[in-house]
Amino acid sequence: MSFSHEKVETNNLLMIVLILFVVAVGGMVEIVPLFFQKSTTQPIKGVVPDSPLRLAGRDIYVREGCYNCHSQMIRPLVAETLRYGHYSVAGEYVYDRPFQWGSKRTGPDLHRVGGKYSDEWQRLHLVSPRDLVPESIMPAYPWLEKTPADAGSIQQHMQALRVAGVPYTDAEIAAAPAQLKDKTELDAMVAYLQGLGLALK
Repeated sequence: MSFSHEKVETNNLLMIVLILFVVAVGGMVEIVPLFFQKSTTQPIKGVVPDSPLRLAGRDIYVREGCYNCHSQMIRPLVAETLRYGHYSVAGEYVYDRPFQWGSKRTGPDLHRVGGKYSDEWQRLHLVSPRDLVPESIMPAYPWLEKTPADAGSIQQHMQALRVAGVPYTDAEIAAAPAQLKDKTELDAMVAYLQGLGLALK
């Protein structure tokens, strides 16, 4: 069976099959090698799995849609590294499920925000952003300080992450609910933000 240019262009089904084949082969050539590179599969020095409090904060970050305005990926461009610090590397995110990379920047990149401001600054900024940054368009999240952190599902979440490759121990999973006792969602969110990007600072 010969594939002439005209035959491929005039046969829709054949064109679709060939496009899918080329995209599949190209995708495999680009993606499969990444599974075998240590730089993309091993954590860099200083990166450890999130504590239960940080993990709960990350869930709130995703639930509230913070990723819609804030990226966590500093690209290796001079303008970005001068403003935000060292560019992001895959080894910083090996335990993230799903990772928060992206280039959406309605607000500043949060990748290296950990330790940049105090816990109290982060709390005030989440509850009433314009009190600290008058030009901010970020909505306020006052309910976070009144809502208890969810200790009921944290163990199941950690067990699911362990299946995905995050090295939580049985002892860490067993102790997780106690670490969220008397904590609010605001405590969890601040803990998450304060831990971002510390490994390469």
